[in-house]
Amino acid sequence: MPFDAQTTAAAARRTSPDPRPVGLWLLGVAGMVWIMVALGGATRLTGSGLSIMEWAPLSGALPPLSEAEWNRLYALYQTIPQYALVNQGFGLAGFKGIFWLEWTHRLWGRLIGLAFALPLAWFWLRGQIPAGTKGRLLLLLLLGGLQGAVGWFMVASGFEADRTAVSPYRLVVHLGLALGLYAALLWTGLSLLRPPAAPHPAFASLRRQVKAAAWLVAAAMLAGGFVAGIKAGLDYNTFPLMDGRLVPEGYWRLEPAWRNLTANIPAVQFNHRLLATLAALAALGAALAAWRRLPPGAARRACLGLGAAVCLQYGLGIATLLLVVPAWLGTLHQACAVLVLTAALVALHALRAPRRPT
Repeated sequence: MPFDAQTTAAAARRTSPDPRPVGLWLLGVAGMVWIMVALGGATRLTGSGLSIMEWAPLSGALPPLSEAEWNRLYALYQTIPQYALVNQGFGLAGFKGIFWLEWTHRLWGRLIGLAFALPLAWFWLRGQIPAGTKGRLLLLLLLGGLQGAVGWFMVASGFEADRTAVSPYRLVVHLGLALGLYAALLWTGLSLLRPPAAPHPAFASLRRQVKAAAWLVAAAMLAGGFVAGIKAGLDYNTFPLMDGRLVPEGYWRLEPAWRNLTANIPAVQFNHRLLATLAALAALGAALAAWRRLPPGAARRACLGLGAAVCLQYGLGIATLLLVVPAWLGTLHQACAVLVLTAALVALHALRAPRRPT
């Protein structure tokens, strides 16, 4: 009977589809989402996100093809507060400068949709979807479509009276959904490509450390969304103190108290600094523990990579603050945040417990 069971398992492996092509495809789409997050940061930092005032999922894939169309879109832009209060009189040439970045951002989102939907249909029709992943892939497709709708929901908030930027709350929802989609793509792809490693006595405690670091990284990134949303990085451009104080004056000045967490510049920036510092300490602690307790291998390298990534990101964050958020450095800081999240997920994946046999 044991021989029959082994034979059956071997036959199942031979007849089941190879998961590697699907895993590589998912990692490729995750890479495109990473680029999308960086493009979103550049769009926000340059004030380009409100330059396209129409939601046209199909026809919007084409840029303006005539001078009349350029003038029509520019006239639409002139009706919103951002033009009147920030960019008044910068002319059609100035409008084109911000338009192209937002158009590229939206085009890249459409390309991500195609890069996911078309191969999904191809793998599905050919019977190459690994067992147990069809539901997850359909959910990822749904989340991708939802992200486009949430993006427009965010942009539309910037057209309201007296606004020159989008709602920070909607910005954080948009960012959070993008990060969740990226994490799901990365984790699913890794799971199809990398079987669980042989268990090690130190895995369980290290997994707890890395999990804590991963949650702190995610919290710091969402807190960074509020920093971006209310432009809190343009104030308190010193480090490590804020206006000579560890905790800035006026931390609790807004009522009700919860608004300080999302709308009060000193509190929002302090919270981002605090969460980033805690995430860095947790990641470095996990890297040190892995260095001392794990043998050479993928799990050890992943934990050390997490420590290196968090050091790079922390340095970029300080530089971005001290230089008063230049667009190129702010974009790099946002892109590197995804690198830290990637390193945390790769380390957590390498330390995961093997599945119990059923």
